[in-house]
Amino acid sequence: MNTPPTVFQRRIVIGAAICVAAFALVGVRLIHVTVFTSGSGAGKHGAVSEVARADLVDRNGELVARDLPADDLYAHPRLFADRRLAARELAAATGADERRLAQMFAGKHAYVLVARQLPPVMRAKIKRLGLPGLKYEPDSKRYYPDGRMTAQVVGVTDPDRKGISGLELGLDPKLRGERPGDPVQTSLDMRAQFILAHEAEASLQEFKARAAGGVVMDVRTGEILALVSLPDFDPNSRDFSEGNSTRNIMAQDVYELGSVFKIFSFALALEDRKITNLDEPLPIGNGYKVGRYTIHEAERMPATLSARDVLALSSNIGTAQIALRSGPDRQRAFLTRLGLLSPVKSELPEAARPLYPSNWGPVETATIGFGHGISVSPLAFVAAAAAVVNGGRRVEPTFLKRSADARGEQLVSPVTSRAMRELLRYAVTDGSGKKADAPGYDVGGKTGSAEKVGPHGYQAHRLVTSFCGVFPIDDPRYLVFVLLDEPHGTKATAGFALAGYTAAPLAGHVISRIAPLLGVPMKPVTVAKENS
Repeated sequence: MNTPPTVFQRRIVIGAAICVAAFALVGVRLIHVTVFTSGSGAGKHGAVSEVARADLVDRNGELVARDLPADDLYAHPRLFADRRLAARELAAATGADERRLAQMFAGKHAYVLVARQLPPVMRAKIKRLGLPGLKYEPDSKRYYPDGRMTAQVVGVTDPDRKGISGLELGLDPKLRGERPGDPVQTSLDMRAQFILAHEAEASLQEFKARAAGGVVMDVRTGEILALVSLPDFDPNSRDFSEGNSTRNIMAQDVYELGSVFKIFSFALALEDRKITNLDEPLPIGNGYKVGRYTIHEAERMPATLSARDVLALSSNIGTAQIALRSGPDRQRAFLTRLGLLSPVKSELPEAARPLYPSNWGPVETATIGFGHGISVSPLAFVAAAAAVVNGGRRVEPTFLKRSADARGEQLVSPVTSRAMRELLRYAVTDGSGKKADAPGYDVGGKTGSAEKVGPHGYQAHRLVTSFCGVFPIDDPRYLVFVLLDEPHGTKATAGFALAGYTAAPLAGHVISRIAPLLGVPMKPVTVAKENS
């Protein structure tokens, strides 16, 4: 009769089984490493995910960003006859830091990472060095075919292909989660992006501005078709030398935008019937006193102006009077509802917090009425202005393609919206926005020239100029907003740097070039005949 195993014997059997299983797992792993991943050297440091990052494409399917094959280069320093010379040659060939390589090669490291994400074509250059003990591991690198043109809006990834700025960061979960081969389609139109970038760069150079930028938005869907911020950088070479910038001024920076803000003062006054007759005369004079402060005009104005000419000719005194009719509480509530007193929400992670007074009294109401004393991001302004002209309904900015109208809550009545469109068209035909007119497209819009704040108050000769243009104005589809930071007058502008001479023509050039590409029908241009 067999004696049953003791508890001690059973434990020995179980322990032996566990050891066998453990050794089997180790053996399987060794086979996998030595057979299936041979040639990988010491194993990859900071290896990237095996799942490819999805392509980014524009609304028409044009490639915006893609992962391309690349190599990570490793070295066996012990095989080098002269480690210092090897460090110098490899640094020159790959762009790696020579000092780092020399320090690593002098140590006891069996393997050293020389450089990551080298293009395959670089192998021939490195091979000519004749160095032993070099190993390549497959990797990939994010490539941006349009380079600088999309740098700030699209952003970049880190060496492990994780988004660190722009849409690469804002859409990171989507880009990492899509099935291989399924691109993420943005709202961008690379044709409009190219035109906006080209014209903004030309104006930046012409007026010797510190910075420039612009946004093109579909006012019905909220889609951003183009966004440009200058200065920019090369996302492929990651060149951050002097003169380059990774900052997206259209989303990350806030500005006192000046007279373009008068759009909201007039919209509120019309909505609340504080203005019922646009031909109503308002006294202008040489100054307008609010409390202990006196408001002045940027340019000489007549003694009186009609309400419509207050907007068209951009009178600060006239607009202050209109804003004060609404009062502080109503003004603040209206701007809050438009989304101007909170950071704008979109797929773009860069979003600036607006600056506005905590004490919102009559003086603040008057100055905010003409765009001083409140700072907002250009992207937030664009979203609010779109609601004023698109029939009065809220629209959220998006960088993803939408196929349907996305207008939401009614913020101002359709009647107010229609009246504002008529006023904005008048501001272009008979006001300060004449140079923004694009014949055949009935542009409406408003100029903005704001003095920048310095350590001792506002600085008269340091301006931020902008223009908000809408077309076609009778049934708006697109809004173009452009901005120049500290432009300088030229001989052609007789030394003037105000928005009517700098930002308005920039917007006009953009509109005249993108309108045909976006399918906006051109109206016949009537030419007045001279009497015979």
